Amino acid sequence: MNRRRFVLAATAGLTAPALVRAQETTKSAKASYRLVTLSRDLEQPWSMAFLPDGRMLITERPGRLRVFFNGKLERTAVPGVPAVHASGQAGLLDLCLHPGFATNRVLYLSYVALGRGGSVTTVARAELADTGLKNVTPIFEALPRFQGNLNLGSRIVFDRAGLMYVTTGDRFQMAQAQNLGNLLGKIVRLKDDGSVPPDNPFVGKSGVQPEIFTYGNRNPQGITLHPETGRIWEVEHGPKGGDELNILKAGANYGWPRATYGVNYDGSKITDDRSLPGMEDPLRHWVPSISPCGLTFYTGDRFPGWKGSLFTGALSNNALFRIEVDGERYRSEERLLVDRLPYIRDVRQGPDGFLYLVTHSDDGGLFRLEPA
Repeated sequence: MNRRRFVLAATAGLTAPALVRAQETTKSAKASYRLVTLSRDLEQPWSMAFLPDGRMLITERPGRLRVFFNGKLERTAVPGVPAVHASGQAGLLDLCLHPGFATNRVLYLSYVALGRGGSVTTVARAELADTGLKNVTPIFEALPRFQGNLNLGSRIVFDRAGLMYVTTGDRFQMAQAQNLGNLLGKIVRLKDDGSVPPDNPFVGKSGVQPEIFTYGNRNPQGITLHPETGRIWEVEHGPKGGDELNILKAGANYGWPRATYGVNYDGSKITDDRSLPGMEDPLRHWVPSISPCGLTFYTGDRFPGWKGSLFTGALSNNALFRIEVDGERYRSEERLLVDRLPYIRDVRQGPDGFLYLVTHSDDGGLFRLEPA
């Protein structure tokens, strides 16, 4: 990796100079918008975060952390990213700023690391300095390690109490999502240093991993904080069919694989049950699959008709889904950008009130939705 000096100037913004290309106006149910191309020079981008000085950080799955600055993508990657296992779905994945980033400069990266016995979804804590990342410290591993590079989870979000939630996939070991003795197919809750909060639902229970907040999750690929209630919402991939939208409840079992609307990829049955007593039903399920990825509530003023909507990328639909909810109930949805952007991996609301997207391909792009 290029180690020449990496400088973060505090004067630049996302909206300063020329953009690459603006497309024609599109009308949706509650807004007219245009898609603006900001960059097409990313390799398999996965996640984004907005810095307080107006810059954007973007992860690339092969193992680079990039900066979007002053209307363009900086050529030099941020030094100091930990070594990642980049194969299949594995690599450098999510990115999340500490709630106190403006003063402590701490951020978190999720990535897949190799070790004895195979690979593991890992979260590292680091500080962003003028010369790159420093004090990079792994604080969580979704043990046990396994061979293979599928169903890795890896999304990160903080709640209002400053606790961190990390999603883990079942690693294609479906029965392990029901096994409370390991961290596969779970959502864990941690303190900002990776330690376990004393009020986690399974703390002190014999044979149970204390990090676990929920279980029975297959491959959660989007997680976000509700702007009013503060509750955590998530989307996860089912197998063939059975993708889900859920609200997290402490200690809850979300069913996988004992209850699902999906079937195996060869069409064979997984279970006869779509719902079981003591297990949480999804707010919304999708058959066939849409492969939801990234998740954010829209709270800005740029699109008044979209305020309060959930947005998620749909990898297998080549679309962006806008989901309307009423409190904690699903109401309706519409597909945006159908077949205009392939593989939307992440969607985030920027501090300017626009929506930002990255597309996960070798010639991946950074895009913005603006009102027309």
